Amino acid sequence: MVRIVPLYDAVAGLPLEIESYELERLEFKVSPEFVRVTTLVHLSGGGEEGVGEDVTYTAGDHPPPSDLPLAGSFTLDSYSQHLGGLELFTKEPEMKASNDYRRWAFESAALDLALRQAGRSLADAVGREARPVTFVSSMRLDEPPSIEPLKQWREVYPNLRFKLDPTSDWTEALIEELASLGVVDTVDLKGQYKGTAVDQAPDPELYRRVAEAFSSAWIEDPDVTDETRPVLEEHSARVTWDAPIHSVQDIEKAPWPPRSINIKPSRFGSVRRLFDAYDYCAAHDIAAYGGGQWELGPGRGHIQYLASLFHPDTPNDVAPGGYNASEPPRGLPESPLEPTPAATGFRWSD
Repeated sequence: MVRIVPLYDAVAGLPLEIESYELERLEFKVSPEFVRVTTLVHLSGGGEEGVGEDVTYTAGDHPPPSDLPLAGSFTLDSYSQHLGGLELFTKEPEMKASNDYRRWAFESAALDLALRQAGRSLADAVGREARPVTFVSSMRLDEPPSIEPLKQWREVYPNLRFKLDPTSDWTEALIEELASLGVVDTVDLKGQYKGTAVDQAPDPELYRRVAEAFSSAWIEDPDVTDETRPVLEEHSARVTWDAPIHSVQDIEKAPWPPRSINIKPSRFGSVRRLFDAYDYCAAHDIAAYGGGQWELGPGRGHIQYLASLFHPDTPNDVAPGGYNASEPPRGLPESPLEPTPAATGFRWSD
């Protein structure tokens, strides 16, 4: 019997020397109501620097503390265990997922630093080749919802495909018009989001119309209730998950065995949990696709790098930052995104 070596074993033992760390705040005004704030974590040691990005959504939680006891000699795994014992990652935050988002910043920075200190790239360490990344553009239609934004983007980028957020005010005519374009790979029902600006209440009629109209699209994050379950059962092979997935155990708790899931690295917090999820998907023939969190800095390169190694051909929601613009600028990189891993570290070159 062939023993499958866990992916995490490829990096767990990397030596890691940390001398200090610094924090850098990034901001981007998405709309008058929403300013996206992230924090870059710069870990330094041995003449090298590793960078991660804290994508915590509550701006008041930025920056993280600047006096954490991080200096010392570790392996990547012992550093991860050290982080897990710090109060910062054990106390209850305003948004529950923030602990994972913040921990990913410090863990991804450590992975970058350890690889750079070893003179190796992530691709080399895990024995995979970086491949061109298929990506989609993710958007929520304006109010009132209209097909015009998709047409504007397609005029500039005729091959662009989309991940859309249906809402209860989508009319039958709009759904038919959108479906007729044949460019929607994923519909995100936002049913697993609670207490956020993008919540969409469970709506069995919306679920039915969307599932039938976009007959080949993934159906992401429905809220499975007594009313919506009968609608979703018929399409359960296309139901996929994002917001609830922080570990392998969360994948196993899905109402139906998923054929695909949205893997957002920052949701997993630790490199171990993320790599265990990649192993689980490979073992269970689950076609993962990548997702982002409005990264403003190198965190976006991290998700593109991981997509290029583990699921380059799926509808990854990892488009370059220019695709977040309200109107389509010209000259953006198009899908598939050419791989640009740096010679060392966990870096995606600009």
